[in-house]
Amino acid sequence: MAELDNRARLRQWLESGEARLQPLSFPQRELWENSPIPVGDWGNHIGGFIEIKGALTPEASEAALQRVVDRHEVLRTSFLPGKDRPLQLIRATGSPSLSFRELSPADSRPDALEEMMTEVVRKPIDLLQGPLHRVEMIRRKANDHILVFSIHHAIADGWSLGVFVQDLSTAYVMGLKGLRKAVATGVLGLADKLPPVAQTYSEWAASERTFWTPSELDRRAGFWKTQLEGSRQIWSQRTDVARSSGPLLREVTMIPAEVTRAVKDLASRMGATLFSVLLAAFQITLWKWTGQDDTVVGTPVANRNKVAVRETLGYFSGVVPLRGQVDPGRKFSDHLRAVHGSAMDCFAQALPFAELVRVIGRPAGSEPQALFDVRFALQNHPIPDVDFPRISAKLRMRSSGTARFDLGCEITETAFGLDVFWLFRQEIADRITIRELDKMFRTVIVNVCQDSEIRAANLIK
Repeated sequence: MAELDNRARLRQWLESGEARLQPLSFPQRELWENSPIPVGDWGNHIGGFIEIKGALTPEASEAALQRVVDRHEVLRTSFLPGKDRPLQLIRATGSPSLSFRELSPADSRPDALEEMMTEVVRKPIDLLQGPLHRVEMIRRKANDHILVFSIHHAIADGWSLGVFVQDLSTAYVMGLKGLRKAVATGVLGLADKLPPVAQTYSEWAASERTFWTPSELDRRAGFWKTQLEGSRQIWSQRTDVARSSGPLLREVTMIPAEVTRAVKDLASRMGATLFSVLLAAFQITLWKWTGQDDTVVGTPVANRNKVAVRETLGYFSGVVPLRGQVDPGRKFSDHLRAVHGSAMDCFAQALPFAELVRVIGRPAGSEPQALFDVRFALQNHPIPDVDFPRISAKLRMRSSGTARFDLGCEITETAFGLDVFWLFRQEIADRITIRELDKMFRTVIVNVCQDSEIRAANLIK
């Protein structure tokens, strides 16, 4: 009876325009078809927190979040089972998921806040009922709050978090009592509602489906079959590594500003990019650490090359496999040229990951994606620090810890240099080993900046 009621309600929603159905986007398909972890696992939750200085109230915060929900359809989206694959159910209206908590004196210990954030991120999200976001407002003291949030990866990516913070802060300023008159007169250029996005997520997904015709997919498939022929993963095919479904461990280090400048200078002299220099150094480090001279890493791409989607929440990002072959006798400068050229070719020939896996195929019994087990990323999505009259907001990322790889090296550029985040499964390495790996990586970077003609075999003694 309940199932019949749900079907009748859905039919009524669709007929009245209260909701509409859309196919999965290409990035969303990757979660259902190619991820080794279930789509409902909390490892698919993107977590973070926003440090807010200013006079927040629960009522104004909820009103601000409502404005963001009204602007972005993905915050009003859930997923229905379909015949072949799930469908997006996009509601015309939606309510924010926001709760409140006062930080008690007993929670003043340093790890208490971290535990609260972990609790929010790991709490299950109902993909069928929605909403697929959750925000908790924690009041530490007067004018000092933290907004902890968890958003399912099916509706957001790293870039989306910067958009979320910017929109939420703008929406809150709209509702501040002291600015209502200014808003009404347009002095600050603000309005009662956030402006609509230039292109919604479902519109972008439809344009992608139009572009990726069978002929376009087939045209690029030949490149990838050649590019990845004979490649193998480092750990994924090993039967002696029994992976747990628990969180990845995390180690954070930093490359100082002076070394970062030297890396950029090297990239400029060589006609390469910061990403290519770091990737070339990482490949050599990986070769020295594992003994394998032919490896594949997966690197994320933002997929936001159109201005129309720069301010749209959604899961746009893709993954491009990059193959690296290290010759110990080759000079680093020659290795860098090869890495840069290969990376540019791969980015130019990029396919939606779900389609890439389909055209490449995978061995029977292998893991769902079976193309790489190492992730390497230079994060370049905007992470704003918002500073409005009477309010400031800073976004801080929090990895969920569960991921679709065994080892990850994620690098973020800051005003102080490069932050290096290592994510790893305890089955492949302990913290001491990862610290040794990090030291090797930083040694390679320093040495190649001093002498780009040095041979790979001489970079690490």
